[in-house]
Amino acid sequence: MIEFLESEFLIETQIPEDELIISRTDLKGNITYANETFASISGYDINELIGQPHSILRHPDMPKRVFRNLWKTLETEQKWEGVVKNLRKDKGFYWVHATISGVYKDDKLIEYKSIRTPISFSDKLRYQSLYDEYRNIDRDNIRRVIYES
Repeated sequence: MIEFLESEFLIETQIPEDELIISRTDLKGNITYANETFASISGYDINELIGQPHSILRHPDMPKRVFRNLWKTLETEQKWEGVVKNLRKDKGFYWVHATISGVYKDDKLIEYKSIRTPISFSDKLRYQSLYDEYRNIDRDNIRRVIYES
């Protein structure tokens, strides 16, 4: 008999249409501010997020090339926009459209701010397919189906 093993990575949290997920990070990507919506959607308490690298939310489905592009864009002092699948504390996930840009004081970059909003179901399907393709092309974090007999 063949059975699929249950995976905690299959539980999606929906982002309410009227909510914004807001955070700030230092220049190394460590969280310096998180709003209550961010904490609630990610499954963490705010005090668990502060000081942590934002990458604690990186879902294994996300291709490394997306984050390379994000950092390359930010290094040129440009705003980055893209779709991201994030990992919750409980290993569930949520999809967002992220806009990330620099925060400046006296013309000096001091941190990054990120505003995230929900995406449509059709966009989730499109980006999951695209990101699966990227990971296969790059041989990057390819998920394997596990069977039990």
